[in-house]
Parts: sequence; structure tokens; C-alpha cells
Amino acid sequence: MVSPPYESNVKSIVGVSSPPIGLAYLASVLRGKHHVKVLDANVLGYSFDDVRRELRGFYPDVVGITSVTPSIYHAYHVAKIAKDVREDCKVIVGGPHVTFLPNRTLRECKFIDVVVRGEAEETISELIEAIEKGVWENVKGITFRRGDQIVSNEPRPFVKNIDEIPFPSWDLLPMDKYKFSGQRYAAMLTSRGCPFKCSFCASSRLFGGLWRGRSPDNVIEEIRILREKFGIKNIEFVDDTFTLSQKRAESICDEIVREGLDISWGASSRVDTLSRGLVEKMRRAGCWILFLGIESGCQKILDAIGKRITVEQARKAVKIVKEAGIKVLGSFIIGFLQDTIETVKETIRFAKILKLDYAEFSILTPYPGTLVYEYAKKNNLLLTEDWSKYTGLEPVMQIEGLSPSNIKSLIQKAYLSFYLTPRNIYNWLKNKQFTLIKSAIKAITNHLKTEILMRT
Repeated sequence: MVSPPYESNVKSIVGVSSPPIGLAYLASVLRGKHHVKVLDANVLGYSFDDVRRELRGFYPDVVGITSVTPSIYHAYHVAKIAKDVREDCKVIVGGPHVTFLPNRTLRECKFIDVVVRGEAEETISELIEAIEKGVWENVKGITFRRGDQIVSNEPRPFVKNIDEIPFPSWDLLPMDKYKFSGQRYAAMLTSRGCPFKCSFCASSRLFGGLWRGRSPDNVIEEIRILREKFGIKNIEFVDDTFTLSQKRAESICDEIVREGLDISWGASSRVDTLSRGLVEKMRRAGCWILFLGIESGCQKILDAIGKRITVEQARKAVKIVKEAGIKVLGSFIIGFLQDTIETVKETIRFAKILKLDYAEFSILTPYPGTLVYEYAKKNNLLLTEDWSKYTGLEPVMQIEGLSPSNIKSLIQKAYLSFYLTPRNIYNWLKNKQFTLIKSAIKAITNHLKTEILMRT
């Protein structure tokens, strides 16, 4: 299974590359009956030639590839390499992009045999068995070729109790390569799905609008494995909303403290799922940073995108998190359909007023599967469907109140005005947070590079 070579602009909340957890989960459900190898080409610094070499050495019957929207062409290239190496191998691709565009994926890349849609653990196990028998037409959750036709089988039901899914095969990943501040780092998924329906996010649709949380005991067991077997001290819980069930989050924190697990961790949350008691427990359990999806400082915009929060809730959440001693990274999006220069300036001012420790500004990108993509597609608002440009660094959608040049200028203004302040620079230097300083500088320079390239 391959995570293709691709230098993503979207990394973890601490600015480092995360392990391909999805592939590691799939490896665990397969390896009891099959010989499995996981190749994280990105963290290994591999080129496509390196991938070719690895595939020649392993000579697999089946090659599975994961991809998000901006890296889909890299996945296509890996698919071609797989067929070059072994013409009769079956190439499977999965991930959010292909889940929502399975037919288009197969039309765009003739080297892909099967698209796995949505949650893949049960599907991949059944599919591999079916491939061995030579017939996979009855496997739920896949789209495939039948002669000149493309066929989509019925969806696969979601796993109800995700405690039943085996832990990721961490031992098949180069765990010594994932590091933050010189220490080993790992990412964990303690829940799946999101019940909210924000217009810019596909997560709710990807998991059927369901939220399923692992039990605290199950989460603690995996933390213990990462800590004891792999020497992991830094963990990111990559759930859409770690705190959706406050009771569960508190229980996890209580167990971390009771077990004396020496870890430092971060997570993502909504501003309306936090309480003072919860964040204080999180801090005692080792939480050092929270990612809050605030999105806009304009209430009109928040209402329009279906975020279902208020600016006042954002203020209160940031306040209690910081008072608990946890750093806050606030995420904002520029270029909503309803945005104007004034609403974006309001967002930038709000980010500064909140006195966040870190801020992330991105350009609204209508990813397949989102409501905004469907609206833009229907109303001919997409400037391009070159998926490599869907990075959050440049405009790909026409906005009535903002031109593409407006949006790029405002993104630069947001980063420069937020980060280049005496207070931020002093605090970072005082706390010796050099890695995060470098991440912030890289975020700024990425946007500046984009602007320079667009003008040349």
C-alpha cells in the first residue's frame, strides 16, 4: 500500500507530516492472511523512481493507493508505475476524493481497477478475498470497470463499534521518521465522523453524518502501545472533534492521568464543545495545543456556511483554553461565497483580538463532496478543475465580492499582520518554540511564493 510522493501544504496542527493512519488500519485487517507492506513515500523522501524500485522488489499482486484531492495526480502516477512493474496486478485507490468522484477517477486514470468508497476496513478485506477468487462484483462499497462500463455497487454500512477495528500496524511504518521538536510523533484517531454539516467540509458526508467514538479503555490501550513499544511522547488526536462527547474526552484524560502516561498531545475541537472543567482536565493529562475551527470573525458568514457557532462562543472558548495553559491554533478561511473585503478584514481583526498563539489562514477550496463544491459546479463558479491547484493556497472558485487577486492579497495581509507582531515574536523566542516559528514563517512564505509564481 502506497502513500504517494507529495509535499502537502496541509500538515498536522504542529506542522509536521502525519503517518498514513488509514493505510496502517487497512494493513492490520489484511496482514493475518496476506503479506502486507506500507510505503509512506512522502516521509521517506522517495521519488517516483524510488516507488518503482520498491514495487519491483515487492512485486505485489495488489497495490492500494491513498490520496486526497491535490495529490490525486500523484496517485495516478503511482497506479501507472504499478502496472508498468506488473501488468496483471490489481490497483485499488481510496480516500475522500475518489469516494465522491469514483466514476471520474476511473475515467481519468485507466491504470486504476477499483475505487473503494468511504470507510474501507471491511471493504478491503472482502475485496482482496474476492480478487483472489477472480470475482468482485458483489463487494459493497466499490466502483469498478465492467468492460467499457463503470459500475458502482451499493454502499457499505459503517462499522458500528469501532473498538472492533484492530489498531493500526504502526510497526509497518518508519516510526523514527515522524518527529516534532526532535521527539517521535504519532497521530491517533479516537473517533470517526462529524454530525455537523458545514458547507466547506466533506467529513459529515464521508461518514454519513455519524459520529462514533472509541471507548476510553480502547484509546488508552493504543496510547500505551505507542508509548511503550515505539517511544512516542508526542501524539496528535486527529479526530474532527475530539471533544464532541465531553464525557468521553474527560474519561480519556482521567485515564491518562491515572495511568501516569507521560505524553504531550494536541487535538481539534469546536468552540461550542468545551467547558472550563474539561480543558483543565485536558491540560493535566498533557494537552498542550488545541486546534479550533473558527473559520470567520463575521457572524453573517458563520451563519451562511452552517457553522452553527457564534463569535462570542469563539471568544469564550479561546479564553478558557488559554487560561488553562493550553496553546490555541485558530483556523480561518478566506473566500466564502458571501465574503467581501470588509468581512475578510473583520475576520483578520478578530483573529488578532482573540490573542491566539497561532493562526492558520487558508483560501476556501471547494473539495469534492462538500456542499460548496456542488453549488459551485452547478453555477459554473469553478475557475479550474485541475486538482493539483486545490491546495488552499490559491483561489479556484469565482466569488462575487472578491477577485482572485483580492483573495491572495488578503491572505498575505492576514499572515503578515497576525504573525509579524512584537508580542508573537517575543513569546516564541522566550519559550524557545523554534519549530513553530519555522512553521509560521513557512506558512507565510508559501503564500508569498504562490503570489510570485502567479505573477511570473
